[in-house]
Amino acid sequence: MRSGRVRAGLVAAVTAMAVALTGCATGDDAVASGGDFSFVAPGGKSDIYYEGEQRQRLPEVAGEDLFDEGKRLSAADYKGKVLVINIWGQWCGPCRTEAPEMQKLYEEHADDGVVVLGIDVRDHDRSAPQDFMRDRGLTYPSIYDPSGRSLVNLSGYPRSVVPSTIVVDRQGRVAAVFLRDLLAEDLRPLVTRLAGEKPS
Repeated sequence: MRSGRVRAGLVAAVTAMAVALTGCATGDDAVASGGDFSFVAPGGKSDIYYEGEQRQRLPEVAGEDLFDEGKRLSAADYKGKVLVINIWGQWCGPCRTEAPEMQKLYEEHADDGVVVLGIDVRDHDRSAPQDFMRDRGLTYPSIYDPSGRSLVNLSGYPRSVVPSTIVVDRQGRVAAVFLRDLLAEDLRPLVTRLAGEKPS
């Protein structure tokens, strides 16, 4: 009787493992076309690009303004723009180098219809990320989101990776994901190309 239970438990464990591994597949069907964006593990890649029909619509990403507790910021506010969503925290070492680069990109490409939207995560004292932005002269908007709740609609997205960046095209579709820190020059060719695309 006991061996039957053990055998059944092993079968269940193997089945669960197979399902989990299937979820991390990176074949042609790893990105379904159409619908909301669903992130699939890219087999160790840190720079993931989506072209044409691979691009999926960004679901709602919204939260409270870092500097204005009564104001709500949403990715949908930037419809028709190229949107660079940067996930950061003032406690994050690489973010200290990356944040001024995001500001540079924001200033250089504002006239091209490119916007940077920060999402501050895991900072439970609101004054710390505010000081971080002030001290570095960062003027792009940022969502204050200690729990990472604003990213909950991004199915499968690795919210533990900070910094990371999601680039959204003029049609509101995810065009690229970067699971590493970036310089302005890393993003410049992509945002320039996306800015040249026609909005829907």
